[in-house]
Amino acid sequence: MQQLNGHEGVPGGPLWVCYCDFDGVTHFDSVYVSSSRGIHMTAHGHELFEWAPILERLLQPFPEVEIVLSTSWVRARSLEFAKAQLSPALQARVVGATFDNRVTQKLDFDLMPRGLQVWRDVERRKPTRWFAIDNDDRGWPAWCRDRLIKTEDHLGLSDIGVQKAIRKVLASF
Repeated sequence: MQQLNGHEGVPGGPLWVCYCDFDGVTHFDSVYVSSSRGIHMTAHGHELFEWAPILERLLQPFPEVEIVLSTSWVRARSLEFAKAQLSPALQARVVGATFDNRVTQKLDFDLMPRGLQVWRDVERRKPTRWFAIDNDDRGWPAWCRDRLIKTEDHLGLSDIGVQKAIRKVLASF
């Protein structure tokens, strides 16, 4: 059986997870892929991962919190590719992704709302504590909707209210 707990140094230790989307969270939501330009942003004055340093600062006092990527970047490219887009400090926290082609077929995964994708990973990974940061709140199961910190497409992590909500959740860990 696959070990999903990222705490290899602490067998059976608590697993604290931040499920993190990219588009609308770490940068403005208007991200597109084309064969000529690759992954690019259409929002003038914005850049990819411009708000990721905010997440790094928020998580810095909590080294035990790990990240599970809940972004379509993993499904479209790969976990390794998506992880490589982050700073080294955030990369070190990434223990996996909600999409795992050994568990779920791409089409089945694509048909699931984001909240169900996250919940299925929670059931599989069994974190002790967890929360999610995402701009997509459609399809979140009622029993875990309170774990979602909803961002606005155009503000993501730059929103002071979102930062406050993350600090509050982290303080409860």
